[in-house]
Amino acid sequence: MNTKIKHLCDQLSQQFESIPFERKVLLEKIAAYIQQKKDTNLPIQLIYVCTHNSRRSHFGQIWAAVSAEYFGVNDVSTFSGGTEATAFNPNAIQALRGLGFDITSIDSSSNPRHEVDFGGSKPSVCFSKVYDDASNPTSNFAAIMTCGDAEENCPFIPGVELRIGTTYDDPKMFDGTDLQNEKYKERALQIGLETFYLFSQIK
Repeated sequence: MNTKIKHLCDQLSQQFESIPFERKVLLEKIAAYIQQKKDTNLPIQLIYVCTHNSRRSHFGQIWAAVSAEYFGVNDVSTFSGGTEATAFNPNAIQALRGLGFDITSIDSSSNPRHEVDFGGSKPSVCFSKVYDDASNPTSNFAAIMTCGDAEENCPFIPGVELRIGTTYDDPKMFDGTDLQNEKYKERALQIGLETFYLFSQIK
């Protein structure tokens, strides 16, 4: 784990008291799912879902990978998807780079794949896709809904074992404003903090 990300992780792990009680209850349901998988030596598969799979769901996918490594939870695979494919949003990429992630485009399509590296065991591969894309698991996974639209518009996800909504405000509403960079960073850190909290509960 690179120095900047490790320092940020250390900071986040000291901020759990700022998470509202009702959010902790929700996050602990995801932690219980992960704990059950860990206790029975089964792979842990998490798909973060948001409508366009361009911002919040990628934050979730990436932070879950970081959290698993930081807290030593093995055999965790993280994914993301949406109800339609667009592209990994440049403002979200910029926010993550500002936090210390190394992000590289690995093709030049209109929806390029990106490797997001935090100096861990392996980088996350991020690109926009529907939740049932061939690159995502088809059974034995948890679906974590990061936006209200996806929660409403995905009434059934085949193969899911746990479906839970942890909705976050969309930083997209600040695109092109003076608050754009601040709000993208704020949302990335909020999702990071809450993901850290749930992984901290795993024994």
